[in-house]
Amino acid sequence: MNDDSSTPHVSNRHFYDRISHAYDAISDSNEHEAREIGERLLNVSAGERVLEIGYGTGNSIVHFAIAAGATGKVVGLDVSEGMRRVAQAKIDEAGVADSVELCVGDAVALPWQDNSFDAAFFSFTLELFSEEDIVTVLHEVHRILRSSGRIVVVGMATVRDDEQVSFLEKTYQWMHRHFPHIVDCRPIDAVALLQTNGFEVISEQRSEIWTMPVAAVLASKKRGHQ
Repeated sequence: MNDDSSTPHVSNRHFYDRISHAYDAISDSNEHEAREIGERLLNVSAGERVLEIGYGTGNSIVHFAIAAGATGKVVGLDVSEGMRRVAQAKIDEAGVADSVELCVGDAVALPWQDNSFDAAFFSFTLELFSEEDIVTVLHEVHRILRSSGRIVVVGMATVRDDEQVSFLEKTYQWMHRHFPHIVDCRPIDAVALLQTNGFEVISEQRSEIWTMPVAAVLASKKRGHQ
């Protein structure tokens, strides 16, 4: 796993360590509805192997572990040791620890073999990476997914032509440009990113958080993509 602390999303690990115990109150209280849409889209079945990148406090990890059952396996990767500790406590409490493995590291170089997972999940994580690293991460996910594999990306979405840009959206993007250490994510076009990096989009469900668009996108692995 890449441990380069100069990488922007990795250098933020100390920030996430500090807020890990309060993250559910700070962020998941607003994000959980979109995250749960993504969980339903991924539709994990018993016996499947699932990878979540950016598992945070482990809410989705617990959901997937219950769905995958005793014959499945759920693996999480996050940059924050603080998040890992909070997530592990939830996993232990839920009684699914035997089917879960939590890792701390960087998604730009995944340590798992080719074709080793049935599904991958991102929730408000992919937009934390630089444009260059997003491409690398998606290629890595494509590599570790089986031929029938699928991916769901949930996150802040770019405004479509038929949508209105709210004042809050403009303010948020201005804050991200000028104070990225505080507002560390920004809207992305997950549909286009997936389509150009080895995936076929199956569906997109859009919602809002405080007038800002959010998308949950389900895609399958495109065969023959290098």
